[in-house]
Amino acid sequence: MAGHIYSEDAEIFYDTRGEGPPLVLLHPFPSNRDFWNPVAAQMATRYRLIVPDLRCHGDSQPGTGPATMQKHAADLVRILEAERVQRTCFAGVSIGGYILFEFWRRYRERVQALILCDTRAQADTDEGRQTRLKAAEEVERSGPDDYLDSMLPKLLGETTRRNRQDRVSEARRMMGRMTRAGISAALRGMAARPDSVPTLRTINVPVLVLAGTEDTLTPPADAELMHRAISGSQFALVPAAGHYMPFEQPESAGQLMRGFLEKQI
Repeated sequence: MAGHIYSEDAEIFYDTRGEGPPLVLLHPFPSNRDFWNPVAAQMATRYRLIVPDLRCHGDSQPGTGPATMQKHAADLVRILEAERVQRTCFAGVSIGGYILFEFWRRYRERVQALILCDTRAQADTDEGRQTRLKAAEEVERSGPDDYLDSMLPKLLGETTRRNRQDRVSEARRMMGRMTRAGISAALRGMAARPDSVPTLRTINVPVLVLAGTEDTLTPPADAELMHRAISGSQFALVPAAGHYMPFEQPESAGQLMRGFLEKQI
């Protein structure tokens, strides 16, 4: 079932599917809520999935200015309010993880458990920040296609690129729905995000940290850092997957997520 809310300067769209305890799934940049379709097929038999298009992505608008983590977190609260969800479990990939760190800082009473996939707690380095800002300017000037084509091999693991052309094509199709305004606002928002490493030690709900073994954007070392800093967290690597791990290996990701969530709900 499709829904939408208005959050300050943007209209945000989301899907709900399945029945049971709610579970919020946050996709990575640059994709949309279709990212979760392969996992959702097996999760919707047990959970009521709430799957937004993050602002700037899919059907959701970018709003004005950078899409900061604070804006994303506020969007998420409004979706929860619309769905009458007080406290629940969340899974986030990449930017989805960045948003969950901000959400924890502001709305931790709403968090029952976290699944952090292929993300990192560190802020961008100065070099990384400049790379994002330069890319935003280039997309504003020349459009998104060249940028998205350059990102595709970084987002998918080597095994996926070699053996799963259907996944490669579907990933590029999702990416192709990004607009130049959406990409620019998302990149500028990620460049401005704070360092969340100090936040890790404050997280006192159950946490599962997952990473693809072939992820070169947020490599397994970043996942291990989060696991070490979050007391009592669980950690697993998923073979033959890159930065889009749940999309690339939905059976493995779904099994790990279900095994973790069954103990929390």
